Amino acid sequence: MYYIVFGFLYLLSLLPWCVLYILSDGISFLIYHVIRYRRDVVAGNLLIAFPEKTAAERAKIERDFYKGFIDNFIETIKLFSMTEKELEKRYTGNFEVVNDLYKTGKKVQLHSGHFFNWEFANAGYSHQFEYPLITVYMPITNKIFDRAFIYMRKRFGAILVPATDFSNKFLPYSKTQYCLALVGDQNPGDPSKAYWTKFFGKMTPIVKGPERTAKISDTAVVMCNFYKVKRGYYKTDMVLLTTDPRSLPHGEITRQMMQFVEQSIRNNPSCYLWSHRRWKFEFDEEKYGKLVV
Repeated sequence: MYYIVFGFLYLLSLLPWCVLYILSDGISFLIYHVIRYRRDVVAGNLLIAFPEKTAAERAKIERDFYKGFIDNFIETIKLFSMTEKELEKRYTGNFEVVNDLYKTGKKVQLHSGHFFNWEFANAGYSHQFEYPLITVYMPITNKIFDRAFIYMRKRFGAILVPATDFSNKFLPYSKTQYCLALVGDQNPGDPSKAYWTKFFGKMTPIVKGPERTAKISDTAVVMCNFYKVKRGYYKTDMVLLTTDPRSLPHGEITRQMMQFVEQSIRNNPSCYLWSHRRWKFEFDEEKYGKLVV
């Protein structure tokens, strides 16, 4: 069954971009207008993030988000057969920010948010970096699709570490010179064990993992934004935050990471994953006041 699924995805990846985008437009229409997938969540998130915008402006961001959301998955299929030359044309950026660190012998952590197209980012970074790129991923429940997507994600050199067993699977690489990619804007399982900071003006709990890992391993920390230039073409902007994370105050890396993510979203609001509840926990000063950064 795996080879049937893989063969189907590979053949689909050979279709012209214009054909895939016709498919994407059709699915986007169904998801937005017929199925209305999580539209209440998306609209609620946008209202919290952009109260200053008019209803019409937020509605446009919402429509553009759904188009980008489906494009994100349709474009990913292309990575099953995309050549290195085409990837270099479609994913550009200031990769030297990370590559210059390689010469210093430092380990690196990339901190980012849920931007489109994260699969292009994984492919582009693993191809362009001098470092081996270690990407933390969430396994797909269906084992057949999980195997196929692992193949696709590793095509350009990425090393995959499952989030479900990160400590054990990452251990063999911990003593090497690596670049570890982490998405830091995720909701914590327990808000009492998170940092709390303002995100679009609202107190929000943020997982401690990225900052804690950076300080334990003494890695350089690089903030990453990636965004659509036009359909099928993306650019990444990377900014070096620090080469000495242990020198920064408690919670400072997390605070600056979320400021960076927020500004990146404001620059390209439809390129962010709005379909997950970003503000599911309410701040209680009595409970969480000591966790504010």
